Amino acid sequence: MPTGNPGYKVSYITSLMPFAQLALHQIQEGRWLKAPTFTTFQYIGAAIDEMSSPTDEQIALIRLRLEDRKMSYPDRFE
Repeated sequence: MPTGNPGYKVSYITSLMPFAQLALHQIQEGRWLKAPTFTTFQYIGAAIDEMSSPTDEQIALIRLRLEDRKMSYPDRFE
């Protein structure tokens, strides 16, 4: 939200200036996002190894979904 009169650009800029510093301070306090532990990184790596790499067809299917396009009904649920 702007600080002061929303008709002036300065009101928005004033509100945005401390935004990054506030976010970093909150992270340092342990609020919201926390850095993952080394063990968590190992679990993520193991999960990626188990999944392997997608085929070209699977990549195309993932891209369709990211574009919010949908398949026909019987295939959509698989």
